[in-house]
Amino acid sequence: MHCPSVFLLLLLAGGAEAFRICAFNAQRLTLAKVAREHVMDTLVRILARCDIMVLQEVVDSSGSAIPLLLRELKRFDGSGPYDFLSSPPLGRSTYKEQYVYIYRSHKTRALDHYLYNDEDDLFAREPFVAQFTLPSKVLPSLVLVPLHTTPKDVEKELNALYDVFLDVSQRWQSKDVILLGDFNADCASLNKKHLGELVLRTQAGFHWAIADGEDTTVRASTHCTYDRIVLHGERCQSLLHAAATFDFPRRFQLTEEEVKGWGRNGVSGKSFSPDTNTLSHRPSPGSQHQRPLPCGGGAEPGGVQGSAPWPGRSVAAIIAAATPAPSAGPSGLKLPNACCPQM
Repeated sequence: MHCPSVFLLLLLAGGAEAFRICAFNAQRLTLAKVAREHVMDTLVRILARCDIMVLQEVVDSSGSAIPLLLRELKRFDGSGPYDFLSSPPLGRSTYKEQYVYIYRSHKTRALDHYLYNDEDDLFAREPFVAQFTLPSKVLPSLVLVPLHTTPKDVEKELNALYDVFLDVSQRWQSKDVILLGDFNADCASLNKKHLGELVLRTQAGFHWAIADGEDTTVRASTHCTYDRIVLHGERCQSLLHAAATFDFPRRFQLTEEEVKGWGRNGVSGKSFSPDTNTLSHRPSPGSQHQRPLPCGGGAEPGGVQGSAPWPGRSVAAIIAAATPAPSAGPSGLKLPNACCPQM
């Protein structure tokens, strides 16, 4: 079982400061997982790179994991306040997940949000749609539509995502929309023929910013483009400069075994109370973690019970809000480190 990557979607506001929109499947993010020191350390360093982060697979019934995560994020990164916007628990069985937006409240605000009305039960986790402001005269607001598909129904859910786009466009009279998340859109979950037949592929106006064949996993034995960013809207697409992956295990110098540890139960390591304690150690970005990164257990229906989930790489796209940049083309562009030193 894979654990999809962080996505970094970068927008250049006013042609100067980058505005980053990210998405990350956090692999069954529970309070117990967040309370592990090295998990928290990695999560806050990922979150601190983003102005808006869309977390997927938040499965915290206590309601304490995200406030704890934000508390430590604010301590780690003092550049400004953060806030969050959370969907209700979503799922067809006792297994439920939430979509959670974490954002810098001094740089953006949520204008509106709603849970898509999935009358025909096409989605295992219907999209939790949100509209955010952007510090841009070219594109003052943008709609985000996250989706985490279930592997057994990828094609059906991705085709239904087009209906979500139509619903969003009619509701808010906006064509500038970004669809993003763990689509499971490759390998065994969706072959190339069915991928090419998706409505979001055949309908004009949608740009798949992450190239087919781009590896969005970190497992050495896996090479799949599970995670995607799809843009719609002339203003949005005209500002797109590049799209790429961000390999956070490589950047944070995590071994494959440490990354694999995100999917294990019962891994030893320091933890702390969500009420009083703080992290006792905050390694520098170049430091080497010595303990694995634990994760909550279980599996969603259709998943593999007991297998260790794997995180993946990030993908990035740059939108220049001041001057339209050259198109990234149908395959997207690898983002050079030089254009974004914080990555």
